[in-house]
Amino acid sequence: MLSVKDELCVCDLTEALQLSQPKISRHLADLRKCELVQDTRKGKWVYYRLHPNLPQWASDVISQTAKHNANYIESAMENLTCTSC
Repeated sequence: MLSVKDELCVCDLTEALQLSQPKISRHLADLRKCELVQDTRKGKWVYYRLHPNLPQWASDVISQTAKHNANYIESAMENLTCTSC
């Protein structure tokens, strides 16, 4: 989903993927440690985006994964109710 949207907060991902907040946060923390995503705090919310300095191979893997899972991503995006998404 982060390859489709510039950034999403944990609440967006929780809503879209129908998973618990602790599970989403734990996985995002692991991705942040590996420098695959970058986070920004805006007030009480933390927003995540793909790391701008991803190696080309990582960008390629993410692009191909998104391409081959377009229906899943589209379905998850439909679960979002926020107006800014």
